[in-house]
Amino acid sequence: MRADRLLSVLMLLRHRGTMTAAQLAVELEVSTRTVLRDVEALSTAGVPVYTDRGSGGGISLLPGYRTDLTGLTLDEAKALLAGAPSSAAFASAMRKVAAAVPEAHRREAAAAAQRIHVRPDGFARAPEPDPFLGDLQRAVIDGLRVRADYRPRGGRAAERVLDPVGLVHAGQAWYLMALRDGERRTYRTSRFSSVTVLSEPAQRPDEVDLPAEFEASRASFRSGHAGTTVTVRADEYGWAKLSAFSTVVTPPGPDGAGALEFGDFGRAIWTLWGALPFVTVLGPPEIRAALATRLAEVTEALSAG
Repeated sequence: MRADRLLSVLMLLRHRGTMTAAQLAVELEVSTRTVLRDVEALSTAGVPVYTDRGSGGGISLLPGYRTDLTGLTLDEAKALLAGAPSSAAFASAMRKVAAAVPEAHRREAAAAAQRIHVRPDGFARAPEPDPFLGDLQRAVIDGLRVRADYRPRGGRAAERVLDPVGLVHAGQAWYLMALRDGERRTYRTSRFSSVTVLSEPAQRPDEVDLPAEFEASRASFRSGHAGTTVTVRADEYGWAKLSAFSTVVTPPGPDGAGALEFGDFGRAIWTLWGALPFVTVLGPPEIRAALATRLAEVTEALSAG
């Protein structure tokens, strides 16, 4: 674990230049004392790292020191960036990749990285198989247009020609942000029944703010659906589980009670049932009654068996 953290310190200094111990501590989620010990260890190992005290000072590497620890080509860096796993290790891996990519390719690799966004919450739906995610990732990273068959929720599959803008991982699902006939659209990637990556370049902006794009799309989606607000009491684990599939209306207070909004009544029941017994549902009464009915049905089925 410490070896990995030492490498992360080295990568951060190489990529960002001078940083304070406090800044490094925030990035690595450790104490400033731990950072200073790590810097001392790097220095002892022969890495030319030094500290300037006082205002404007910080921790730096000797100018010209190189840390290209891999022989990554541009295509290899893009491929790794396209993987974008939704795990705590992702940020660390991205730091290492960004620092390891040769200077000549770094700008293009960074541009590819902005096309992938990972966040813990989404449109509050269950995960599904995603057979065409790899094709969509390649199209997003390489900036190519796609022809795809897509089935919207409750509708029939239809062919679309799309200009991929970016991919967002949220709530255990991937979403494609794309332009269709010049208008912005959001597609759940698991609903594509076919995807063909074309040789035509995608007609899309050179820069994109995926978090903002996704938030606007999600807000528009929710404004067109009748939501269900539920009051619950839960511990930290329960709130983390529920907030991944809903919108927090009232954050939990000292007693762990707060309010959540779900896309609809059925989604609320599905999510709350999966969170029991880590969650106590306080209201509304119809939600409590529906959960009690489901519990009775399950109990009866088990007794009959």
